[in-house]
Amino acid sequence: MSEWVLVLGCSTGHGGAVSKHLAAKGYGILGFHFDRGEVKAEADSLKDEISKLNDGRVHFWNKNAASLEIMDQYIPEIEEITNGKTLKLLLHSIAFGTTTNFFGEIPVTQKQMDMTIHVMSNSLLYWTQKLYSRDLLGKGSRIMGLTSEGNYLAMDGYGPVSVAKAAMEAIIRQIGWELGKYGITANSIQAGITPTRALTKITDRWEEWVENTKRRNPMKRTTTPEDVANVVSLLLRPEADFVNCSIIYCDGGEHRSGKI
Repeated sequence: MSEWVLVLGCSTGHGGAVSKHLAAKGYGILGFHFDRGEVKAEADSLKDEISKLNDGRVHFWNKNAASLEIMDQYIPEIEEITNGKTLKLLLHSIAFGTTTNFFGEIPVTQKQMDMTIHVMSNSLLYWTQKLYSRDLLGKGSRIMGLTSEGNYLAMDGYGPVSVAKAAMEAIIRQIGWELGKYGITANSIQAGITPTRALTKITDRWEEWVENTKRRNPMKRTTTPEDVANVVSLLLRPEADFVNCSIIYCDGGEHRSGKI
């Protein structure tokens, strides 16, 4: 297989699982992560593992993928690596933002809100615009972003991220609506509560969230990054060409149950 996918936030969690899963299917993997220390070492290890799965067709950049300057710097390199062929997938899996309340002792600031919304939603639009302008997105390309039930539930400390998730869904919906006529689809994947490093950053009560999720989820377990990778893989199939502007639930029915 000569097709390539681009994963923003590729080092761990959902992005890491998707990268590994698609590499095993023969896709070339282009990934951005922004890590230091232990997490950077995990990203390097994942890159080595992927290289063994797809004959070395992997490029990771430890750079801030939300930076417009980084986009402009590395998109020509991506074009060179893919020989100008369109990407099969652009996946936004960046989990970095401010988790605090709107009011209280430490209310969110404008700078924190602007950063969270840019990194976790708007950056996907700018990547899509820039890749499309270079003909790196075309018929059969998929745009996907990860959302959560926090996009419509109010939760302690989740306000800024909730706004970003709602914005991402709107951006993805509009991308699919405008580019669908070119055979480019855009969809959001709503994963359930997943025990990842990102979850531990959202709340100190993450272990309680996990246990509550196991009780309320119809399938009596939490979502795994591999579950999400499976759904992404399904959506890359030609049978999914007509799935567009949608939210795909990957949570075992969790969103139909009670609150956390």
